Parts: sequence; structure tokens; C-alpha cells
Amino acid sequence: MLNNSSTLTNAELVDLWLHGKSANTVDGYRRYAERFFVHVNHKLLADCTLMDIQMWTMTLHCSENSKRVAVGAIKSLFSFAKQLGVISANLGVLVKSPKAKNRLAERILTEEGVNLLIKSTTNPRDRAIIRLLYFAGLRVSELCHLKWRDLKARGDGGQITVFGKGEKTRTVLVGKGIWREMNELKGYARKDDPVFVSAKGGHLCRSMVFHIVKNAAKRAGFEGNVSPHWLRHSHASHSLDRGAPIHLLQKTLGHSSVAITEMYLHARPTDSSGLYLADDDE
Repeated sequence: MLNNSSTLTNAELVDLWLHGKSANTVDGYRRYAERFFVHVNHKLLADCTLMDIQMWTMTLHCSENSKRVAVGAIKSLFSFAKQLGVISANLGVLVKSPKAKNRLAERILTEEGVNLLIKSTTNPRDRAIIRLLYFAGLRVSELCHLKWRDLKARGDGGQITVFGKGEKTRTVLVGKGIWREMNELKGYARKDDPVFVSAKGGHLCRSMVFHIVKNAAKRAGFEGNVSPHWLRHSHASHSLDRGAPIHLLQKTLGHSSVAITEMYLHARPTDSSGLYLADDDE
């Protein structure tokens, strides 16, 4: 327990709670925490009631998935505060997270769709970004943080060392096609230079990668808010369709548990009991 933890301000508590989390998580969770404290007129967390939390959830006018993330963030904050000794009871455990329809299947492109997305992109850097997101199954932040020292030749192809979610390092292999394309981008870059460079010379930002993928999808005529993560979903689904072992996919994607990877089997099943029934209209 932290000494004098009861004297922490809300801002100090939030800083401690978010310490060590990814930049993306910090941005999102801090925004939800600030909105919650505005709702309760900036009361200290120790003075908040169960009704405060429940009333706040009723103000969330967004998608069910967004509500689930928002409620999960505040539940996490209360859990952290209890562990720290700031509050005597964790009221967050009494709040149910909203259930949302699993829309993973809607975010998986066909192999033809991925090829169309790639072909709609003529800029060499942008094309390499889309191909790497798909063939390596990278998260956006993982792609943005790559340096040339993270890429090594491996036979006809190459390997990429990725520092990913949960501060875990993994190695991903890529084939000769994408490896050749990456080498063509390198030019005279040094080992500590970013693989994908922004206009200011540093690492490319996440928002720019979203912009690149969204524009490619628009040119390809896709509906929906196609994002870089759709390519990661597609990588997972297509590799399973082609016979990749699920434990290998788990390691490639950097999932903490194979149970997470199994969601792709449920999103695009290869068989169903309904196919065994007689259909007179066929």
C-alpha cells in the first residue's frame, strides 16, 4: 500500500493507474476517467458511490463496443484504487460491462479483397505498409515503431522482431516477396532509422497509417470503416483457412492465450450443422 494514498488527487491517481500502459491505452483511458470525474463534479474517487458509476454509464451515448471499453476503463480504475488502498471497497465489481455483438466476421476481408486493397495502392511505402500489416499480422503501433535493426534476412525472406502489447517481444517471419519490397524501401537508411518515416523525419504516426488504409479501401470501393486491424484479422482468418496451426498463429499475433486466437475459428467456421440438413430448394 502506498503511504498517504488517501491524500492522492484524482489526477495523481490516474497517472499512477496509467503508468506503463501503452500510449494508445493511456489516451483512451485518461479520456474516460476525465469524463467520469466531470460527471461526478470532480469528487475524489473515495467519495464516489455506486449510483455515481451507474448514472455515468447511462450518459454514454455511443456504440455498445465503445460503452464496454469505457465501463471497463472505470472498473479498472476502481480496482487499481482498491489495490492501492485509496478506497476501502471496489464498487466497480458491482457494475456489469455492457454486452456487445461480436462483429469480428464483418471485419475480415476475403483474400481477393486484400489483393484489391493492395493493388489500389501505388505509392511504394503505402503499399509496403498494407502488405506488412497483412502478411506479418502486425498491430498498428508495432508497425509504426519498427526500426531497420528489427529486420533481418532469413533465407529467401526475412524476420521481424516486434515489441508488442504487454511489452512482449516476438519474432515474425515474412516471405521473399514482402522482404524484397521492404529492402527496396530501405535505400541508405541506417539501422536505427524508422522503417516508415513521417514527413518530419521520425516514426510514422498511427493516425497516418489509418489514413493510408482508409484511402486505399475507398479507392477499392469497400464499404464500412476499414482499418489497419482488419488486415490483422484477415491474416488470422486466412492463415487458419490455409491450415496454419492455431498455436503458431497465437505466437505470430502475440496473443497471450490461444483462447483469444480461437475467436477466429468462431468468426469464420468451416463447417456447420445446418449444412447437414436437407434443403429442397437446392
